[in-house]
Amino acid sequence: MINLTNKPTIIGNKVILSPFRYEDIEFMEECLKDPEVLKFTGSTADFNRDEIIKWYNSRNEQSDRLDLAIVDKLNDVVVGEVVINEYDEVNHSMNYRILIGPRGRDSGFGSEATSLLVDYVFTNTDLNQLTLGVYAFNPRGKRIYEKCGFVLESIDEGDLEFQGQMIDLINMILKREDWEKIKKLDKE
Repeated sequence: MINLTNKPTIIGNKVILSPFRYEDIEFMEECLKDPEVLKFTGSTADFNRDEIIKWYNSRNEQSDRLDLAIVDKLNDVVVGEVVINEYDEVNHSMNYRILIGPRGRDSGFGSEATSLLVDYVFTNTDLNQLTLGVYAFNPRGKRIYEKCGFVLESIDEGDLEFQGQMIDLINMILKREDWEKIKKLDKE
């Protein structure tokens, strides 16, 4: 098992990844109700404000996962979240996910937030790999992950029904040794 009790603040050029504060909840609520977020996460808006408050107020207490707010550095507003969760003991691996609401789209925030968290995880833990799933109708997300070094691992065909169509889930993986090679090339 991995201990993620420490909730860091990670500062980038465009975003700050930080532990959740109570005042962030209203912005996350906006993100969670956004039609594009619901589509790309395969979620529904079946939640209430009390559930959202309880969830985000408990994120900093979790030792088996890392949930951080994505803050637009220029405007000091939360635009989404990054999460490392679902520890896989066999592969010494965890799942990565990101959610960007309407205030944070098309600004490079997703790319930077992903890169910052991936670097943090591989620098501060001994995990062997990170995995993720992205739906086939989210090419922007897939490009971000590829840019950070994730590669195709498998495809779950017809994983999600969306507006009468079956959508494939693309499973991607980033192994520590591949991340290290990317970082070495970046330094050259």
